[in-house]
Amino acid sequence: MRRRALITGISGQDGSYLAEFLLEKRYEVHGIVRRSSTDGFQRIKHLEGEITLHQADLLDQQSLTRVIEQVRPQELYNLAAQSFVPTSWEQPLLTGEFTALGVARVLEAIRLVDPNIRFYQASSSEMFGKVLEEPQNEKTPFWPRSPYGVAKAYGHWITVNYRESYGLFACSGILFNHESPRRGLEFVTRKVTDGAARIKLGLEETLELGNLAAMRDWGFAGDYVQAMWMMLQQESPDDYVIATGEKHSVQQLVELAFERVGLDWQEYVEMDSQLVRPAEVQTLCGDARKAGQQLGWAPQVDFQKLIHMMVDADVARISHQIQVNESVGASTFF
Repeated sequence: MRRRALITGISGQDGSYLAEFLLEKRYEVHGIVRRSSTDGFQRIKHLEGEITLHQADLLDQQSLTRVIEQVRPQELYNLAAQSFVPTSWEQPLLTGEFTALGVARVLEAIRLVDPNIRFYQASSSEMFGKVLEEPQNEKTPFWPRSPYGVAKAYGHWITVNYRESYGLFACSGILFNHESPRRGLEFVTRKVTDGAARIKLGLEETLELGNLAAMRDWGFAGDYVQAMWMMLQQESPDDYVIATGEKHSVQQLVELAFERVGLDWQEYVEMDSQLVRPAEVQTLCGDARKAGQQLGWAPQVDFQKLIHMMVDADVARISHQIQVNESVGASTFF
């Protein structure tokens, strides 16, 4: 009998890759989506007919409980959140409702419906914030520097609390930055690769960025969703840092992206102080040795290959859109 998995945030970057991975593992895949006035399902459009979608909301306890009762999954992956750090400064209360209390609502629904469901919580390296040691591992204290980081810390600890209090098989993956061609355009990696592609194709003249000195540990989202699944296949639940163990600056990201399209980044990139966070996280670098030893997980895509992959995808996408618009005589597009 096929195992059933339920994914919140299935229409996001990680959700789409996880759905693909689980389908390859012969799972019956279900996803929770929010009712929206716009179609936000582009990342999973190619999976139509292979997955089943259900309407529910992390703000609505009853809707979560109803879907879990209907699906009765063996595994539940909570990937939904308000996940854009700058937005968390503009909407700190909403971020707390989704990213913090939303986790508690899912856990409570599991406890009430079926405590045997194995649960994965998407924790974040942003919980480390003003880092107290480097690299960061599972025992590094949290010092979040944004409403998003604070909310993620709550989600992490409430997962631990339900595991210890109710015996749930509940795991948290402390994932460091992970990117792909499916990353949202608002995130700095995709902003850079999309910007480089647009400049190369003559659609833009400049790219505005904030702190070029910030250092991050960037990996490929397709690698990281495999670690999520591995956590739920263990004999006992635990928490794991998932990272590459290497850090790079935003400037290095920019250099790689513009080099890929044959341009000198210094001729096109402009600094905008308004894009700097009120409290900046200067450096993050993860120590994933525990995941390597206990899960057998290791990243497969390195930083250069990741950025090249993203730039190439953006160039191909935008070139195709230009061709389509030229064929129909459109004067404006996307």
